[in-house]
Amino acid sequence: MDFSLSEEQLMIRDAARDFARTELLPGVIERDNHQKFPTEQVKKMGELGFLGMMVDPKYGGGGMDTVSYVLVMEELSKIDASCSVIVSVNNSLVCYGLQAYGSEDQKQKYLTKLATGEKLGAFCLSEPEAGSDATSQKTTAIDKGDHYILNGTKNWITNGGTADYYLVIAQTDKEKKHKGINAFIVEKGWEGFEIGPKEDKLGIRGSDTHSLIFNDVKVPKENRIGEDGFGFKFAMKTLSGGRIGIAAQALGIAAGAYDLAREYSKVRKAFGTEICNHQAIAFKLADMHTSIEAARHLVMKAAWDKDNGNNYDMSGAMAKLYASQVAMDVTVEAVQVHGGNGYVKEYHVERLMRDAKITQIYEGTSEIQKIVISRGLLRD
Repeated sequence: MDFSLSEEQLMIRDAARDFARTELLPGVIERDNHQKFPTEQVKKMGELGFLGMMVDPKYGGGGMDTVSYVLVMEELSKIDASCSVIVSVNNSLVCYGLQAYGSEDQKQKYLTKLATGEKLGAFCLSEPEAGSDATSQKTTAIDKGDHYILNGTKNWITNGGTADYYLVIAQTDKEKKHKGINAFIVEKGWEGFEIGPKEDKLGIRGSDTHSLIFNDVKVPKENRIGEDGFGFKFAMKTLSGGRIGIAAQALGIAAGAYDLAREYSKVRKAFGTEICNHQAIAFKLADMHTSIEAARHLVMKAAWDKDNGNNYDMSGAMAKLYASQVAMDVTVEAVQVHGGNGYVKEYHVERLMRDAKITQIYEGTSEIQKIVISRGLLRD
């Protein structure tokens, strides 16, 4: 078994690490305090190719593998999970969905701009009564011949206020249940499309999360993705890849908190010596590091499965389930290692702890991941 990274992958990882430290770290606390969207940082991430990493170069992307994407997600998340979730949504959900299932015209019109970072995308599935239950869509898209009329509300949409293009899942034929669901490309500014207030969140406060309201929005038929009734399958296949990105985000949050805790333990003294010399702290660091390494192996395995054409539903779900729990456990321990300082914003670990919780919720809760895993186990 070869666990080594290629020279190109190492270069990509190091570029992301340098970017995170030089561009994301300055101002990260202010962005968190004021829920400030990282506009300039997102622009620079687009210029570096981070917003369309896995997109075919003929559409303006980097043509990179999933392992490289995971490496970038981890490094960004160590510093600023708000920025990494923007990268995750644009790559794993929007660009992937369009490249895998969009028409050539849709790729030329939308994907080329998303992959270069010229435009930003959002994935719109969750609703007030349909979060993880994608079959219970209340948003409707009524077929009017050459167009659809879209009505409904979407909740918890990352990039909701800043995106230019939105992939919207809606019910076209309720009688057909999941086979009557479609996916559509909607552009910001279309008549009847309104963006609701920004959510005041516990964590990832730099990313903008909004409700979206659609009131008789006219969507051209050519903006439907795939054949009629493909929307549910589109959402499920896209979310499977999205779990890998969120698992990598959780891994990065944990690794970032661990790095801070380890360094702090080397300089903070108690009872005449650095606290890392006390077994209670040393054992905490050992447990944190071990769980992070285990999570990293699960995340890399899921990425490797995707790159090699293997089914990654289970491996992606296991990676997200475990890495998100590790993120919570490690960030809590990092605060504990810091003692009272861990409760203070300037030491960063309290922010990472707040950011960690969302990794257990979006792209399906931990309970949803267990459903995916158990179904895979019991399929044969």
